[in-house]
Amino acid sequence: MEQQGCVAGIDFGTVRIGIALSDPERIIASPYETYLRQSPRRDAEYFQQFVDEEHVVRFVLGMPLHLNGGLSEKAKEVLQFGHWLEETTGIGIDYMDERYTSVEAEHLLRKAKLTNRKRKTHRDKIAAQIILSSYLESGCRGIINFSGIND
Repeated sequence: MEQQGCVAGIDFGTVRIGIALSDPERIIASPYETYLRQSPRRDAEYFQQFVDEEHVVRFVLGMPLHLNGGLSEKAKEVLQFGHWLEETTGIGIDYMDERYTSVEAEHLLRKAKLTNRKRKTHRDKIAAQIILSSYLESGCRGIINFSGIND
């Protein structure tokens, strides 16, 4: 990945999308926002504006794999969303194994002694931060592409 700019981590959901953002040097992953989906047109406007304002040059989406590493039914939705996001923004997509990220996010939020309501508000963007952190720690190498598992 040679292009200067930030990487955005995505924890996909049919209602909420957790978003995290790296610094331009791709060292630190920070929670950014939990986006509530609206309509295809509004979602496209949101993500295009996000890419432009935050100088995003790559997306990494969490891929919900089965415990044995196989693709889950939800993974097909993530692949469809990734394809849509790439077509909409013109930004390339990588995928990372997201097994246990929601559990880890919930654990971190419980340790912070947040109420159920506050945990729900933050869970998706914290999960996205965990996905993005794993990606950055791997040297920005995703494990999944549209062809399937590549590592």
